[in-house]
This record gives sequence, C-alpha cells and structure tokens, in this order.
Amino acid sequence: MAQKIKTAITPTREEDYPEWYQQVVKASDMADRSPVRGCMVIKPWGYALWENIQRELDDMFKATGVKNAYFPLFIPLSFLEKEAEHVEGFAKECAVVTHHRLEKGPDGGLVPGGRLTEPLVVRPTSETIIGDSFAKWVSSYRDLPLLINQWANVVRWEMRTRIFLRTSEFLWQEGHTVHASAAEAQERTAMMLAIYARMAETFLAMPVIRGSKSPAERFPGAVDTQCIEAMMQDRKALQAGTSHFLGQNFAKASNIRFQTAEEKESYAWTTSWGASTRLIGGVIMTHSDDDGLVLPPKVAPAQVVLLPIVHKEEERAKVLAYTDALAAALADVRYAGRALRVEVDRREIGGARGWDWIKKGVPLRVEIGPRDIANDAVFVARRDKGHKEKTSMPRTQFIAQVGTLLDEIQTTLFARAAAFRAAHTRPIDALADFYAYFSPQDKEKPEIHGGFALAHWCGNDACEAKIKEDLTVTIRCVPFDAEDEAGRCICCGQPSRRRVVFAKAY
Repeated sequence: MAQKIKTAITPTREEDYPEWYQQVVKASDMADRSPVRGCMVIKPWGYALWENIQRELDDMFKATGVKNAYFPLFIPLSFLEKEAEHVEGFAKECAVVTHHRLEKGPDGGLVPGGRLTEPLVVRPTSETIIGDSFAKWVSSYRDLPLLINQWANVVRWEMRTRIFLRTSEFLWQEGHTVHASAAEAQERTAMMLAIYARMAETFLAMPVIRGSKSPAERFPGAVDTQCIEAMMQDRKALQAGTSHFLGQNFAKASNIRFQTAEEKESYAWTTSWGASTRLIGGVIMTHSDDDGLVLPPKVAPAQVVLLPIVHKEEERAKVLAYTDALAAALADVRYAGRALRVEVDRREIGGARGWDWIKKGVPLRVEIGPRDIANDAVFVARRDKGHKEKTSMPRTQFIAQVGTLLDEIQTTLFARAAAFRAAHTRPIDALADFYAYFSPQDKEKPEIHGGFALAHWCGNDACEAKIKEDLTVTIRCVPFDAEDEAGRCICCGQPSRRRVVFAKAY
C-alpha cells in the first residue's frame, strides 16, 4: 500500500472538499466565526486581501467617471414595496428593525421598546433608497449621466452560511447609475461587467465566462443581468460579479425623471452592479491546495516574506542586518503599479514559521542564513511549486527579477485554473448523459460531479425549473461568445438555437 502523503491541511480536497475549505480559512488566519449567527470576523490577513481587491476595483471604477458616496444602512419598508418584483425577490432575506430602544423587562432583563411607526429594513441592497436621492438630484439631461458607487456592508439573512461565500452580513460595493437613454445604460452595464472580468482574470487569476442570466436567475426587477461565472476546484460555479440593466423599472418606482434636450419629460434609465467579499472565497477555492492558501501575487497581502535563519547567537546581528537591508532594497521595487509588499518574520519558532507562510499562501518565501550571506545570496521558494523546491539566487539578481518571478506565479495560477475548467467542461446533447454528468460518481462524496455542461435550452422556464428541482443544477449564464447552433433543448427536446452553461453553484 502506498504511503499517504502528509499535508498541512486535513482533510484534503479529495477527502472532504467543504471541510477542506473551512480548514484553509482557519489555517491561513483569514477569518473567524462570529457569535452572531451566520456572520464572520474578517482577520487582518483576510481584510488586507479585501483591501487590495477594493483598491484595484476602486481605481478602475473611478477611471470611468464613477464617484464614491454613502447611503443609509436602514431602508424604510415602504421604499422596498415600491418595486413589487424587487421586494418579492428579497423578502425572505430581510432583517427588519421594529424598535428603537431597549427597556427593562418585568424580570429585570432588557426587552425592545419604542416601536417604530414604520419598520426599517437593514439593506439587502440599496436600489430603492439610492433611487430616492437620485430623484432629488436629477431634473435635467444636463445632470446625466449620474455615476455613483458605494462601499458598504449588506445583510441577507441566509439559512446556510459559509465564511466568505455566503454569510448573513458581508462587505461589497454597489454601483448605481442614471442615464438619459437605454443605449447609454446598456453600454454602462457592459462596461462594468468588463471591469469585473478584468479584476477576476488579471488580478485574481480566475478565468471567467461572461454572459447574461436567464429570466429566472435575473436580479429582482432587472431587465437584463450580466454576470461572470468561475469554476471552483469542486467543479461548482461561483458567480463572481454581476451588472444589471434595470431599464426604467426603478426610475418609475422612485420617480427619477428628467427634462430631455427636446424639453420633454422622461423617466431615466438606470443600472446597478456589484461584487463582494465572495471574491475571497473564489480565490481560495480556485487556487489553494492541500497545504493551504495559494494567493495570486497581484492581490496578496504580502508578496514576499523574508525569513532570517539564525542557528547561533553570534550570527544574529549579521543575519538580521542583511535581512533588513534586503527589505529596504525591496521597498523601492514596484510591482503591478504599486510598491512591493514585503514582510519580515523574525519569530524563533523553527520549521513552523515557514509552514505558517505556506498556509497563508504568500507567493515568495525567502530564507536568509549565514551561508547565504557568505555568498551574497538568498534561498527562494515559490508557493506555486512544491514546498521542498527552493532555489539559491544572488541577492542582486533576486531584487532585479522579483517582479518577473511574481508574474510567472500569477500566469501559472491562471493557466492551471483555465486548464482545470477546460478539463471539466463539455457539450452534452442527450438527457441521460446530462443527468449522469451531474450525479455523484461516489455516493460517499455527493459534492463531486461533472462540472460545466454546455447544453441546449429552449428558453422555457419550466425546463429550467425541472432541471433545478431534479439536480440542483441551474443555468449559470447564456455566454456572450456562444455561437448560434441548431439543436434540441436538453430537457424537452424542442428546438434551440444556442447552448447555455449549466452547473451546480454556490
């Protein structure tokens, strides 16, 4: 019997993928569970990753003319009721505030007091309350376009939660724009989706499929929802960003009207778009391995960690001085348009120190000991390779090539993820093959199934609903690059003109 390879994370991905995910989060020190049901505490390493994602997205938004603002956490219930489809879509997820103070109860404990005249909903999304402000700000075509983004938290009272992927409270950005024409609003919808795709692929090394949601999967109240979908290592899909063309639905509900250049009154056309801390879950599940987190260099909280190796007390001062000098030299290096992020770990905890950084996913680990100093060199390990693979490099060469090394890691991670997706994506035309593809091959591991299926769909909601009920498989998107192709619906056999992406999803 072959000896089992010891890994830093147990269970492994193969043994128990959901539990492996939880253990990677724990081992990388990214987040903790909160005493509040379904919520999380994001620890510094996880929050630094979010800050880097936030910074890159914010720059991309502002480059298109978007401005940041902030709107209230609480939304009057009557605001949500203005758009019927919208309130119906979020009703079961809303947390509602009904009182405004605490009072002493009959047993001496605290009880809610001061019932509100109108209940307040803790924002699940902000279309309605932002629409109220937009109605005051917009009166003429000269006020348009209005391009606003908000970085905030939202609450959706989830029944089944998982850190970063689905929590009752999470962090996100939500963009809201107002336009004078449908064409301009549709152009903005596509523009923002392209930004999300760039973020996912260029910075998170996460290949995505761009497309439109089916009517059943659209954002409540939207005319069109566009999305990016990524494949995780358990072959499920993750919706990594959405951009919605809202038509005039929310403008009519919020009374956002303007005087056109022809001096006619018209309802505006609006969009909304968002991405959240779910992206962190996507990074974890796209790249990490059985030794822990693996981070794309462009968003890693630290891209390089320096590990001074001291065996004898008389070596300490020399090793630390060399390490600090290297850190100072690296501080002048820029990578991906920003200062290189470097950590120096002086802890004396033996081999556990290196494993800590492996589990945290830092792209480059650099060991510096007396022998390296004698050769004016460093010992370099890459997180995209085995933990025993290390290379000695002259110090000056490492400083000169650190950006190249990081680019190689970034490229490798994207290529691996793209190859994995390609290996688990296939066109399917027979209903029996479709059901077999999404049925567990191992009854003890029900989460393991085929992956992405490219199958024909007639456009009928009933066919989509039956597949969802039978297999918990949904249409992830109608890909933008799908070519017209005559075929038969995978469910009912009626004519279809193109394939869509079916998958199980988070």
